[in-house]
Amino acid sequence: MELFWWLFTIVLFAVGLIGTIAPVLPGTTIILATAITHRLMVGAVKSIGWKTIVVLVLLTILSYVFDFLGSYFGAKYFGATKWGAFGAILGALIGLFFGILGLFVGPVVGAIAGEFIAGKQMIDAGRAGWGSLLGNIGGMLAKLIIALTMIAIFLVNVPSPF
Repeated sequence: MELFWWLFTIVLFAVGLIGTIAPVLPGTTIILATAITHRLMVGAVKSIGWKTIVVLVLLTILSYVFDFLGSYFGAKYFGATKWGAFGAILGALIGLFFGILGLFVGPVVGAIAGEFIAGKQMIDAGRAGWGSLLGNIGGMLAKLIIALTMIAIFLVNVPSPF
């Protein structure tokens, strides 16, 4: 039965990694839930401890911070006003409901709309939108690194069965 739970864990870790790149799935949340499920099903002696789970929870929260603030800081770096940065965050939140395309297009459209509200010209608004897109991609890469770190922490902290 333990072999089944290891296979289950490996498959869901792979799904979690895919979810960090394909925003339809909550990648780091899947990895966290898998680690907790492994502990509950295999037992405390053969799995990770609660301290490790706390570290995984904190990393999961950090991944969502990167996800939401990536487009904000990207837009700000490329000269967006407060309106453009706020539009990028709002666009990211609204984009969550429209799958992968929405998560890339939402922050860009939000940043551009915010810049237009602030009275900026198309060039400046487009620059803010471009920054939002690059920040979003940077946030996605940070989430992928965090997800890989979470899996490594899990594997390092699981006691050896031998």
